[in-house]
Amino acid sequence: MEVLIAANAEEAAKLAATAVLDGLAMRTSGNNVLGVATGSTPLGLYAELAKAVANGKADFTNTLAFALDEYVGLEGTHEQSYRQTLVHELCKIIGLREENLNTPDGFGDSEAQIRTQSAHYDAAITAAGVDVQILGIGANGHIGFNEPGSSLRSRTRIKRLSAKTRQDNARFFDGIDSVPTHSVTQGLGTILDARRLVLVATGAHKAEAIATALEGPLSSACPASVVQLHPDAVVVLDEAAAAGLKNRGYYDDCSSGLQFGI
Repeated sequence: MEVLIAANAEEAAKLAATAVLDGLAMRTSGNNVLGVATGSTPLGLYAELAKAVANGKADFTNTLAFALDEYVGLEGTHEQSYRQTLVHELCKIIGLREENLNTPDGFGDSEAQIRTQSAHYDAAITAAGVDVQILGIGANGHIGFNEPGSSLRSRTRIKRLSAKTRQDNARFFDGIDSVPTHSVTQGLGTILDARRLVLVATGAHKAEAIATALEGPLSSACPASVVQLHPDAVVVLDEAAAAGLKNRGYYDDCSSGLQFGI
């Protein structure tokens, strides 16, 4: 696990963009496959990727993308669906084709139908092979919509949203009563299948979750702690989000690069 700490959120976005582009460059054949996240945290990263496109350093025209999650009960055309959020905050920003954006389908006539759709989505992710999965982290340690208590080997499935998560997302709806109670989310096992993880966190309100995820025990109580299992996880933080880390000095030493001397 590589932990990079930037002075502020803007610098963190630049470091994260570099980590994403370097990860995508590792694919030797075929089109890139990018795992994408919603929320406020990745927006700076997406803006940096757009700059790379504008400078001729990146091209997402043929990139295939898979979203982490979607609300149950909202059609993909709903303005608060994560699909529409990604169309506006990702596709239109970095030039990703809308038809290449895959999102879980949480809309159906029955729970059984949604479970079947979730299994098909998971199979599609496995078949494509995600090169880089972008992640945020919730204040309670969730990634995707894998709330505390999620199985560390879980696959894409229906998941009940915690009261905290619904409260955090209520600002996007007409109050807490309008926030869906369930989601379809990639499981922790699904996320770990990606070749590289790039987790971004900024702000003091994420400091406790980050410290627990990176330096606490591997536990379903903090779903984001599964990044400890991944062989190529890059965690990018600003100073505020890194405030609770006890091993800070070592992370700084590692980021300074190799220095050989006699």
